[in-house]
Amino acid sequence: LIMALRVDILTPEKSLFQGEATAVQFPGTEGLFQVLTDHAPIMASLAQGSIVIDGTSGRTTVDIQGGVVEVSNNIVSVLAR
Repeated sequence: LIMALRVDILTPEKSLFQGEATAVQFPGTEGLFQVLTDHAPIMASLAQGSIVIDGTSGRTTVDIQGGVVEVSNNIVSVLAR
């Protein structure tokens, strides 16, 4: 059984993405970084760029203007602008 990441990408106006993923790449303010299943808990600020989500049904890209991401217990929560 492969545990997946639960990914929620929200803006103040709407939800940009909700689903499961095996990997998510982020445009961090310190550079690109990737989160995989069972990642240690983190909070990080995000720069303008694209979040790349590798999901069960393929790859999805979500463009953001910046924001923050929190990762905890295989739940990835992004508050984007």
